[in-house]
Amino acid sequence: MKISLESALADACKQILDVDTLVRVVLSGRRRNMVTEFERIDIRPVHIKGEILLQIGHSDGRATTVKNLAPQSDVIQKLLESGFANILVEQVSGSMSIRITKNADAQVHYEKKTLEQNLTHDKKKSRLLDPSDPFLQEVGIADHKGVIKPSKQDKYLQVEEFLRLLVPTLKAAMEAGQIRTPTELDPLLIVDLGCGHAYLTFAAHQYLKAIGIPIKVTGIDVRTASRDRNNEIAQRLGITATIDFRAEEIAATTTQQADVAIALHACDTATDDAIAWAVNGGAKLLLIAPCCHHDIQSQMIESPEPWGALTKYGLMKERLGDLLTDSLRAQILRIAGYRVEIIEFIAGEHTPRNLMIRAVKTEASADSLDIARYRELCSQWKIKPVLEDKLPTLFIG
Repeated sequence: MKISLESALADACKQILDVDTLVRVVLSGRRRNMVTEFERIDIRPVHIKGEILLQIGHSDGRATTVKNLAPQSDVIQKLLESGFANILVEQVSGSMSIRITKNADAQVHYEKKTLEQNLTHDKKKSRLLDPSDPFLQEVGIADHKGVIKPSKQDKYLQVEEFLRLLVPTLKAAMEAGQIRTPTELDPLLIVDLGCGHAYLTFAAHQYLKAIGIPIKVTGIDVRTASRDRNNEIAQRLGITATIDFRAEEIAATTTQQADVAIALHACDTATDDAIAWAVNGGAKLLLIAPCCHHDIQSQMIESPEPWGALTKYGLMKERLGDLLTDSLRAQILRIAGYRVEIIEFIAGEHTPRNLMIRAVKTEASADSLDIARYRELCSQWKIKPVLEDKLPTLFIG
């Protein structure tokens, strides 16, 4: 429901200060035209030396700093007003989630459920995926004893953090009417483009099924060996009715549409193939984590001044090419009617390719300013993203 932003933040502040019932708080995302000091803030109550304090964890995208403070309304109010777009407050009897729109409206959702406090100072992070889940053993992340293999810890954390982004984004989009509410007869269609060994494909399937969301999942990968391996795993797990795999190129897949399109580390222009397929197939939610960016880098022959002072260094030119590529992808998605965020989905020590493009279809008309900015950026650098050629109808007229 929609209420005034002032009322929503006041209610959130009141709930956070009730440390006898507070479970946790998560502040994430960025409001339009605002800059947050941290990527994310986590708050939870902790029992230290006979009193309950608020443990506040700040993440800058590289490291997390934790400090413990006495509950104070001015401190909490300041954090709530510091520019975060998504606010989640969980208490023992339920949760309150706030999404602040680009118009500074507050979309608030209350949910009744039973949660437990954990006031211990050193809290072990809860996991969405039980290491003993048979699918983790089948895909090779866990061993036969249900223990995550040391060599697969980073992969396990990547999948976990991906799910932590997927599920609340999906639920928020369904609540806002941007994605239909699925049923067993009409399940949510999810397509993983460039699925590879399908760690993420199986994880999304197993977790969404476990929380009661009806789904049909398809994994696409050009390699027949991957298709055969993954279909065999699905057969052993007894889930072939709701998941299947195909050996096809993304740009030529026989799969026609999806509600949710995901692509984790599709190389270079394969990411553009995934985005183009998703847009043309009417996907309402895109979660795209790009990989290498050779296409735009190879086009950066001449640098507009004063950027030559930066691009004369090969490493800096390469990183700037990465930023240009994904900024232009985001701009094209905005022109296509999506609300777009570019976020970090996992800390850099687990994978250097940790940027994610998250886009939700809003059906908003293309903004002339967005088109003008896109054209100007391409003109200055004398580049043309391959994604533009894959979505030519967006630029007619």
